[in-house]
Amino acid sequence: MDQSVIRSKWEALNQMLDERARRIWAATEAEAIGHSGVTLVAEVTGLSRTTIHAGISELPAIRRGDVPATLKRGRLRLVGGGRKRLAINDPTLLADLEFLVDPATKGDPMSPLRWTSKSTTHLANALRQRGHKISARTVAAMLIAQGYSLQANRKSKEGEIHPDRDKQFAYINDQAKEFQRNGQPVISVDTKKKELIGEYKNGGQEWQPKGNPEHVSDHDFPDPAVSKAVPYGIYDVGANLGWVSVGTDHDTPEFAVQSIRTWWEQMGRPMYPKATRLLVTADCGGSNSYRSRAWKFHLQKLVDETGLEISVCHFPPGTSKWNKIEHRMFCHITQNWRGRPLVSLEVVINLIGAVTTRKGLKIRVTLDPGKYPLGTKVTDQELARVQLRTSDFQSAWNYSIIPRAK
Repeated sequence: MDQSVIRSKWEALNQMLDERARRIWAATEAEAIGHSGVTLVAEVTGLSRTTIHAGISELPAIRRGDVPATLKRGRLRLVGGGRKRLAINDPTLLADLEFLVDPATKGDPMSPLRWTSKSTTHLANALRQRGHKISARTVAAMLIAQGYSLQANRKSKEGEIHPDRDKQFAYINDQAKEFQRNGQPVISVDTKKKELIGEYKNGGQEWQPKGNPEHVSDHDFPDPAVSKAVPYGIYDVGANLGWVSVGTDHDTPEFAVQSIRTWWEQMGRPMYPKATRLLVTADCGGSNSYRSRAWKFHLQKLVDETGLEISVCHFPPGTSKWNKIEHRMFCHITQNWRGRPLVSLEVVINLIGAVTTRKGLKIRVTLDPGKYPLGTKVTDQELARVQLRTSDFQSAWNYSIIPRAK
């Protein structure tokens, strides 16, 4: 039930009801709501959960016409009677509570809860250390009354926005259109997150016979004897076709370029036999980082082998979700293996290869068992031999590598 409905009833009836009638009314509303009804009514009315539960316990007798003794008494407490709220008898309590839950105290070295969760139990303990007599339940009631509620983290911050972010998006779009108008391929590339191989829990749910779920390990510690799957994807933007090289070693620039090489040899060149240029759109970090010397060095090798001029456009920092491969290919792979443990590399490859969509997406996949050691250095001399031609706009993000003279 919407809180606004209960609130409107409460505002209309509150001044007309005595203490007993309020308790019974609140109990009937909570009972009508069902699950979480007591909590909801308590939040709206400010009545304690104990009071509402007391009213609920009295309802069966009232419905039988057997009025409980608590309702037969001829005397009601005067307005303001009963035990005073803690915040009245303890004038510093509310200020101390607000100090403890203030987000600014996360970085305050004087905050007693800097390194512990701000649960009602911890808050009550901290308040008792300051001389207040209070329980965790009362802390919860006070927080609700002050407009607090339990909140989860929400992913929304993209970090500092680069001043040329929108211009870079427009630049990438213009480049892609220009390449496609001239019959040249445009691909979006990225590495999907590494996947543990074995009987490990995989997110999502899958239909199974009732009471017969897939049983997996109760921990996610990787087995050193079993390789991880490292899927590097290439998505053909114009053709709506995908390619995934599943590596078993490290996600390095050499592995990324080798994946593009394999895609070109087995899928790209047959589709674009007259191509002279290739546009690659990629994130700004990872194995295809715009700062990586090895990425450019190995791209130069691929350029020399194929004769293609390869242009690269990187998405600005913090905008990887705009990379087309994320929402046109990787999301469908994740959906296809949801709730299924990836017990072997064969399972990973088959599940990726079986992906299809209503818009016609098809993915080819291959296993790359090659070794790609970390820490390989590219010297200044090797980097100087890369035939790099940078764009006039954001030269670090936009550049082309042209074949070297043989």
